[in-house]
Amino acid sequence: MQTISIPQKFFLYARKSTDVEDKQVRSIEDQLIEIREFATKEGISIQEEFIEKQSAKIPGRPIFNSMIEKIEKGQASGILAWNPDRLARNSVDGGRIIYLIDTGKIRFLKFPTFWFEPTPQGKFILNLAFGQSKYYVDSLSENTKRGLRQKVRRGERPGIAPIGYLNNKLTKKIDIDKKKGPILALAFGIYSQNESRLEDISNFLARNGIFSRGNKKLKRDRIKYILSDPIYTGLFRFSGELHEGIHKPIISKKLFDKVQMVLKDRSKPVHIKENGRIPKAFTRLLHCGECGMMITAEIKTKFYKETNHSATYIYYRCSKKSQIQDCRQSYIREEALNSQLSDLIQKVSLPQDWKYKILNNLKIEEKDSSQSCAAFVQMKKIEVEAINLKLQRLLDSYLDQIIDRNTYLNKKAELLSQKKTFEEKINTFEQTQNAWLGPMRTWVIEAADAANIARGNDLSKKKVLLKKIFGSNLYLSNKKVRGAALNPWAALRAAPTSRNLVPPAGIEPAIFRLRT
Repeated sequence: MQTISIPQKFFLYARKSTDVEDKQVRSIEDQLIEIREFATKEGISIQEEFIEKQSAKIPGRPIFNSMIEKIEKGQASGILAWNPDRLARNSVDGGRIIYLIDTGKIRFLKFPTFWFEPTPQGKFILNLAFGQSKYYVDSLSENTKRGLRQKVRRGERPGIAPIGYLNNKLTKKIDIDKKKGPILALAFGIYSQNESRLEDISNFLARNGIFSRGNKKLKRDRIKYILSDPIYTGLFRFSGELHEGIHKPIISKKLFDKVQMVLKDRSKPVHIKENGRIPKAFTRLLHCGECGMMITAEIKTKFYKETNHSATYIYYRCSKKSQIQDCRQSYIREEALNSQLSDLIQKVSLPQDWKYKILNNLKIEEKDSSQSCAAFVQMKKIEVEAINLKLQRLLDSYLDQIIDRNTYLNKKAELLSQKKTFEEKINTFEQTQNAWLGPMRTWVIEAADAANIARGNDLSKKKVLLKKIFGSNLYLSNKKVRGAALNPWAALRAAPTSRNLVPPAGIEPAIFRLRT
């Protein structure tokens, strides 16, 4: 009897884990050359080629799955590949191939670098090859994680550098982008003034050539993430934990903290009407003088029959959310409230003649001042050392399982934040003995301009200024506003007619006096 030869149908499969050529031992082109030469030498006819650029670490490769489905349908009975690790690096895909061999769906596996026969011994060796491939991937993952942990311990942030920094291929660290870094610092400074929206920061960055990777303007969420990222202060987060970085900061910790306060304050967006007027401008500013709850606002529309038209008014009242006290306070119109708040601002505004005298005295003070800051610096260094000791004790408590991970991470983040603040203060005072002069000049100019803001119609600017002057010390009771100004504004209110102004401690050294 004549034996009928059944034709052998083979699929060719080539794969690499990444499309970056220099990170793959065998590129797809090299695999194809060797596999095709091997097929020609062995007289194998290739029915179809399957080429894939995806890791085999986990199941779910679409091209591999398509090839397996065709094999299950009987469209081929053999596979050509460069090595078994090209077919599978996980137990699921490796198990599928072994099962198809057991059921006869796969009769042939051919490799230029590996011998296989569908015998019990051959399947055992193939199983070992798949297991070795999986072991290699698992070990590589662990080695990578260990390398990342070591890098973090050295203070090096792993991964792609954020906007404002560049990855240094030589040092494997991140350096400040000389073009984008200063622009990003300006963006932080602009937002810290609490006069800009996230969209405004996105537009500012776009005007200065900073876009997303798709060359589009950065979205609100991305801007908020950037403004909240401590990487720009010299710290960085990795696996939910805050670490000290060795990279140079783009902004100061003080500016970063100010931005975080603005983000928190502006977490509830204020909607703007079509006519540009901001409704409820003074919400989240005053407390009720009777029950202590926040003052809220309502928009009411009133129709006048005499003139056959309607008008919209804004009324402020107590939110009446107290659970222990009934509040009997009534409404007040926004116009009346605005007038009273303007009066409060004008009472603490700086007269123009004072402005020029103080600025002139500051120039003299800057030349004559020789006050030493050694004691202050030494005190802050002692505080930094105390924080380092606390960090070590905290780590020991965590390693000894005295505290849980969440407690450790939260407390560590708090201590690192304090340490960064102290270190910045030390640097500031070591660089200059007159660090108070800049904030003092800024306050003098701002205080002199307060009267203009009080007389103006920009309610948003007025609200920002009121928060600077009074903080949370504004109260509304019986339609009357009262409040205690914070320092240094309180000095202006305490002696409105005096010409011997002595700014309170905290802004400048005690030696400063206004010379007349």
